[in-house]
Amino acid sequence: MASKFLNAGDRESETRKVPHRTKEQESAEGPAFLSELSESRLLEDLQDMIAIPSINPFDSDPRPGFREKELAEFYCGRMAEIGLEVGAHEVAPGRPNVWGVLKGSGEGPSLMLSGHLDTVGCENYPDALIPRVAEGRVHGRGSCDMKAALAAYLEVARLLKCSGRKLNGDLIVTGLADEEHLMIGSRHLGRHGPKADYGIIGEPSDLTLCPAHKGQVGHRIRAFGKAVHSSRPEEGVNAIEAIAQVITALRGLGKELEQRDTHPLCGHGRLCPSVIRGGTILSTVPDFCELEVDRRTLPGETTAEVRTEYQALMEEVERAIPGLRLELSEPTLEVPPLDIGIDNPLVDAVLKAWQDAFGEGASIAAFFAGSDAPNFGFPTLICGPGSVAQAHSTDEYVEIDDLIAATKLYLCAALALLAPD
Repeated sequence: MASKFLNAGDRESETRKVPHRTKEQESAEGPAFLSELSESRLLEDLQDMIAIPSINPFDSDPRPGFREKELAEFYCGRMAEIGLEVGAHEVAPGRPNVWGVLKGSGEGPSLMLSGHLDTVGCENYPDALIPRVAEGRVHGRGSCDMKAALAAYLEVARLLKCSGRKLNGDLIVTGLADEEHLMIGSRHLGRHGPKADYGIIGEPSDLTLCPAHKGQVGHRIRAFGKAVHSSRPEEGVNAIEAIAQVITALRGLGKELEQRDTHPLCGHGRLCPSVIRGGTILSTVPDFCELEVDRRTLPGETTAEVRTEYQALMEEVERAIPGLRLELSEPTLEVPPLDIGIDNPLVDAVLKAWQDAFGEGASIAAFFAGSDAPNFGFPTLICGPGSVAQAHSTDEYVEIDDLIAATKLYLCAALALLAPD
């Protein structure tokens, strides 16, 4: 199947519009009931979900507006109306995973269409929870990240249910908690189910097929020095200055990462000093400073290897500063890399689906960020409407054409995997 493979540099600069197909093309290719797809239903579902706040509480207590419960209840209701068998697991108070199943005969593989229910916050984003349709776009928090995909899944399930098409395997639609923080929802699903043979996550990828992404590992490096009056700094051990030397050493490690062998889709590993805290008052040499470091790992790299690299450079800094003690935390965040391989049957099926839906080859690249996919325990591809450039922004939107195209692609993918000719 024709496809375009993008390396990391190509993907960062690429913007591609999903081709618009005429009614004549739609009737000539793909399943006949593609014409039954309802734009009005898609927009209604998406706008209803945007209006339901489901902001991730991050490290605060879940509460109305800052949890997934209300959106999960809405989504369960929609799935039940369609006729799916609905279930839920509460992975934390007020924070459920929910799912619906359209049963197949059990003679073939199952497919999960999965998305996260939570969004980032709305600071400095007026009217973020008031959905607005204008100039071919749907605006509002979560519109592309990733309530658009959740709306598309509902329409796919409706179309398959109403078509009466026999499915060899189950279609499973899931809405998960906490993707934006610690991914407790997908970790719970990986342990407790529901399970599938294959999965698609509709994170905003401009509908590029993404079978790989880098991992993300967070650590804190803490410096313990000696506090003295700042008029006599030579008598103390300045923890901020120590962390400055750690940052210099990390810069060197970052340049080394750029010289190592690259992954064909993900490129090279990266690191970034992201957060720093230290000092108390102006007239005291600080005896404590803490640095948070974000490391993006390639498929095949491990957290243990990352720790070994950090510890080696920390030992060098300690030797250079008598009286200093450096400490490395356990991982504060650990998102595994994804790499299902471009020859996976799932990738082949979605490439075929793209051809069926749009009459041309798809683009394949690494996804920019992390995702729930590695936690599932079965091959999962990332492909969704909207752009990462719009996710988390203060004017988030998704193109309506992309929403419709995603729905067609997911439908054709479901048929390719669950009801092959």
